[in-house]
Amino acid sequence: MKPFIYDYTLEELQEWAVSQGEPAFRGGQIFDWLYVKRVSSFEEMTNLSKPLRQKLTDEFAFVTLQEITKLESKDGTVKFLFGLHDDHAIETVIMKHNYGNSICVTTQVGCKVGCTFCASTLGGLKRNLTPGEIVAQVVQAQKILDTRGERVSSIVIMGTGEPFENYDATMKFLRIMIHEKGLNIGQRHITVSTSGIVPNIYRFADENTQINLAISIHAPNDALRSKLMPVNRRFPFDDVMESLRYYIAKTGRRITFEYALIGGVNDQPEHAEELAGVLKDMLCHVNLIPVNYVPERKYVRTSRNDIFQFQRILADKGINVTIRREQGHDIAAACGQLRAKHMESGAR
Repeated sequence: MKPFIYDYTLEELQEWAVSQGEPAFRGGQIFDWLYVKRVSSFEEMTNLSKPLRQKLTDEFAFVTLQEITKLESKDGTVKFLFGLHDDHAIETVIMKHNYGNSICVTTQVGCKVGCTFCASTLGGLKRNLTPGEIVAQVVQAQKILDTRGERVSSIVIMGTGEPFENYDATMKFLRIMIHEKGLNIGQRHITVSTSGIVPNIYRFADENTQINLAISIHAPNDALRSKLMPVNRRFPFDDVMESLRYYIAKTGRRITFEYALIGGVNDQPEHAEELAGVLKDMLCHVNLIPVNYVPERKYVRTSRNDIFQFQRILADKGINVTIRREQGHDIAAACGQLRAKHMESGAR
C-alpha cells in the first residue's frame, strides 16, 4: 500500500519535491496544506500544478480515520474510537481544560506491557502505528476544534500502547508536531509517558528536547511493581530509577511519576512512606490517579480518605504531589475501555 503523506517531515517532503524535478519550496507548500490549511485531499492543494498533484495522489495516501464511536462527557471530554485501514481500531481523546484543549493520542494498536489494572493490554499488541497514524489523530482533533475556533494547545502521549516500544515513530511524530511551520505545538506542552523502557529513556534524555517525560511507576518497590506491571521483570525497578536520574542530570527537567492507586494493593500508608523514600531528592512530581474500574481486572478504587492520606504523607515528606482531576469518567475514558468493548463484538 502507499505510504502515508503524514509520515513525512518537512525536510523529507522537500527532498521528495526535488526528486520530482520541483524546487524544494514545493515541499514546504505541501506541508502548509497538510498542517496549516488542513486539507483532506491532494486535489485541494491548488497552488501546486495538476501534474504534481497527480504525482502526490499516485505515490501517497492520506490516513483514513473512520469514526466508529464518539462519546461526549458532561465535562467536555470527547472520546473517539477510530477505525484504521486494516480494520483495527484505536482511541483518541480530546480533553477540555481551563488552559485549552489537550489531545491524548495512541501509539500502538493494543499493548504488550501487560499492566494488570489496564484495559489497553486486553488482547495484547497487534501492531505499531506509523508516525502518520499518530499525526492523523491530532490533525483530526484539530479539524474538529477548527469548527469552534479553537486549537490543540497540548498533547499527551498516554493513549493505548507504549510509546517507547514504538520509539522511532513516536519521535518522528513529535518532530512533525513541534515544527514551527506546521501545527507548532510548544515542546513544553507535550508529555510522553512510558512504563519504563530503560534503553529508550536514555535515548530520550539524549534527544535534547524540552518535551516532558512521565513515568508510570505505580509501586514503590521491585516486588510489587512486578506484580502490577510485568514489564518490570524486563526492566527492574532499580534500573528504571537509575535511567530517570540520568535523564534529570542530563536535561535538568522534572519528571512526573504517575501512580495509580488501587484499593488494598498499593495505596497503604507504608506504600506512601516507601515511595517518599525512593523519590527523596529527585526533581519530580507525583500524580496520584484513582484507578478506573475495569470489569476484566477486578480492582477497586481507593477510598477518598485513603487517597488524601496518601497525598498528605508524600507532601509531608517534601514530595510535590497532586491528585489527577478525573475527566470522562461517565464515558469509559480510561485507556482501552472503548476498544475493549468494540473487540467483544468480534472486531479487531
